[in-house]
Amino acid sequence: MTKISIIIPVYNEANSIAKLIDHLNEKSSDTCIEEIIVVDGSSTDNTTKVIASFPDIVVLQSAKGRAIQMNTGASKAKGDILYFLHADSFPPINYDALIKAKINDNYKAGCFRMKFDSDHWWLKLSGWFTQFNWKFCRGGDQSLFVTKQLFNDLEGFDENYIIYEDNAFIKKLYKHTEFAVINKPIITSARRYKKHGVWTLQKHYWTIHLKHFFGASASELHQFYKKKITN
Repeated sequence: MTKISIIIPVYNEANSIAKLIDHLNEKSSDTCIEEIIVVDGSSTDNTTKVIASFPDIVVLQSAKGRAIQMNTGASKAKGDILYFLHADSFPPINYDALIKAKINDNYKAGCFRMKFDSDHWWLKLSGWFTQFNWKFCRGGDQSLFVTKQLFNDLEGFDENYIIYEDNAFIKKLYKHTEFAVINKPIITSARRYKKHGVWTLQKHYWTIHLKHFFGASASELHQFYKKKITN
């Protein structure tokens, strides 16, 4: 029977991870989930203590970096479907059954459409566009499901990418399989937009996409991210 391993990379997510785990348990159909794996990238807050309060959660440790953390989770996953999820993104009710239905329809990878938890008109418009099955509308905040076999065939996430790892892997998926977009919204936090300002952060994200398009290395993208967003 098809089973889903949910893989969540975290770093200093003590304030959100419990809410997400409760949400995943409450909104699942209770028939498709093999396990929830949280991969901690050496958090310096109470993230691991919070996770420890959930006895059924598989907790792994790895070096910091979402690509490394997600590959670590995938390597230990028991399910034949891998579902990669950010710690501040909340999938819709019966998300697991929706994913399984797409797999049963012979899709090997896909995501949900996205909606920000914000009323800002630009973020609402950005979320609206994610319903379309266009590669440039994709991103990690929409979550990602992929069969374990295809994930392994494509050799997982490129660990050279500290950022942009989701986009780089999704680009490979679009080349190798038909990609599904489930027309139910995953609710994603707009916290970075609130912190930096919508237009400032959007400009930085567009710059990263352009830099990648014109051949910037993974290291160059990371340096720009650290300079403009992390700091």
